[in-house]
Amino acid sequence: MGLMETIFGWGGPRWGVHPDDHKRPAADAPLRVLPLPAKLYLPLQQHVGGAARPIVLVGQQVLKGQLIAEAQGRISAPIHAPTSGTVAAIGEVTAPHPSGLPFNAITIASDGDDRAADAEVAADPFALSPAALTELVAAAGVVGLGGATFPSSVKLALGKRCDVTTLIVNGGECEPYLSCDDRIMRDHAADVVDGVRLMMHCMGAREALVGIETNKPEAIAAMQKAAAPFAEIKVRPVPSRYPMGSDRQLIQTLTGKEVPSDCRAADVGVIVNNVNTANAVHRAVRLGEPLIRRIVTVNGGAVWQPGNILAPVGTLVSDLLAFAGLKSEPARLLMGGPMMGAVLPHSLVPIVKGTAGILALSDEEIATPAASPCIRCGNCTRACPIGLLPLEMAANVRADNLAGAAALGLSDCISCGCCAYICPSHIPLVQYFTHAKGELWAQERTKLRLEASKRLAAARAERQQREAREKAAAAARRKAERAAQKAAAAAAQSEATPIPTESTP
Repeated sequence: MGLMETIFGWGGPRWGVHPDDHKRPAADAPLRVLPLPAKLYLPLQQHVGGAARPIVLVGQQVLKGQLIAEAQGRISAPIHAPTSGTVAAIGEVTAPHPSGLPFNAITIASDGDDRAADAEVAADPFALSPAALTELVAAAGVVGLGGATFPSSVKLALGKRCDVTTLIVNGGECEPYLSCDDRIMRDHAADVVDGVRLMMHCMGAREALVGIETNKPEAIAAMQKAAAPFAEIKVRPVPSRYPMGSDRQLIQTLTGKEVPSDCRAADVGVIVNNVNTANAVHRAVRLGEPLIRRIVTVNGGAVWQPGNILAPVGTLVSDLLAFAGLKSEPARLLMGGPMMGAVLPHSLVPIVKGTAGILALSDEEIATPAASPCIRCGNCTRACPIGLLPLEMAANVRADNLAGAAALGLSDCISCGCCAYICPSHIPLVQYFTHAKGELWAQERTKLRLEASKRLAAARAERQQREAREKAAAAARRKAERAAQKAAAAAAQSEATPIPTESTP
């Protein structure tokens, strides 16, 4: 019996699915650099938390790496110019979201010179305090590049505050079609390892475990070689099974620890960061380069030359597709992977910091048979990485019993799509759960608004009662004061009036 069977049982974890990965030939193609686009569109909301606030004006000249929008609040991230040029506009662009709704962005017209702003870097970053190093990461606008886009500095500070001992570095990249993490590990393994060491210094972690799926042998070899001088960094191959790249699944696979429901990874002494995030930390600290570019996988049946492209943040999807070439009109455009990615309304949307891939899929790739009645095979339950009961939850959702679905753990669903993928009846289970979570969220918002209205009404009634009492008390005081004044006046008048005597004529 092999090592994987010993650890995980027969052939791997007893959850998840194993879809065709469709990663090659894109994964094996050399990394290409996108020629600088004429315009870049920098959304102010590229991260979890508060949107950045513009600090430039239309018509202003900017340099590559210059701060153009500052973070607002503790959980936020700044935005920097990906190239030199002129601020052409500050206004709405189409969001990279199925809704196609607009959101605010800064548009930069490139001058073609790509002139960079001056940057100062520490001679020895490890001589800096963890707080000072974390501040450098925050100032560079680094966010999680695995898709979550949570501000990395907040995560690193949390690791220090919660006494986290283990940093898990996510190189799983289990989504089909995507290979940008694979590419960064093959081409820049030493930089990734350096970023891992820098993050460990920020957090005070004593070890780092790099989890890489076994379908990436070149990346595993490159990372093992780069990590060899550092005993505290261990490269651990993990089974190629979706969604192995999910934080909780990777934590359990690598450490045996299970993160309880409604808890954070830090509560079990672990923080998870992506390999591309580690590379961004390396570039921010060692080179003084903010997060202004990233590797994007461009793949799918409609793409002429699939592969990984290094592109500035703010590049339009249409520019990426034109560079890679299209052999047919895409039947569907996705930002991200096919399991959890977002359908794009059109190609005139910009890539953001968290964009791992752009998929241009053909008709054959998106063909889905019509749903049929459930045969109660139990495949969805076996596939669920969280251990939920998708069939029962879906039955409650269909019956409009959202409370029943919530009681079965709906909030723990990570929307990975395993249940829908494995279902032989092609029931859109994950869509049910997404709908139900949206409805519950809306109900919760309505409940909060009602409670807020009740509190305001109660406060208003209490204020009116208090004001009435205060007015009554003031009136009583005035009445008493007037009575006292009258009594005093009467007494004074009495004292001033002469008292009659017998001799008085």
